[in-house]
Amino acid sequence: MSEAGSPLPPRAGATSERGIVAGRVISGLVVLALAADAGGKLFAPEAMIAHSPPLGLPAEPHFYRTLGAILAVCTALYASPRTALLGAILVTSYLGGAVASHLRVGSPLLGFTLFGVYLGVATWGGLWLREPRLRALLPLRAPATRVR
Repeated sequence: MSEAGSPLPPRAGATSERGIVAGRVISGLVVLALAADAGGKLFAPEAMIAHSPPLGLPAEPHFYRTLGAILAVCTALYASPRTALLGAILVTSYLGGAVASHLRVGSPLLGFTLFGVYLGVATWGGLWLREPRLRALLPLRAPATRVR
């Protein structure tokens, strides 16, 4: 018998209410981090330029505002339930560029370089926990087979 005494296996992609809440909390933290970064680039690009490691990017406010606008759009798409999957794909792409930039200049691996990977894992983990269709598409384990 499966959970709760049912003779049927659990539904594909089923999760507890706590898992859904955890997914929302994780996604909320990701949105806060991305929104803070986008906001800094949009509204205080000079401060972002002054406190950024030397990555070989143009030290121009217009360039940083463009990066901030791109990240703000990706974050808004991720924050909205209807477009969260597209947003997660775009956020992951943006973070991939950040990882590549840090890797190119030899930034410390565990701190700077892989931070985009950590944030990407949190992005997808939060979405996976809060979105049953994604859990059904990408289950962590194969569905149970019935023995006859």
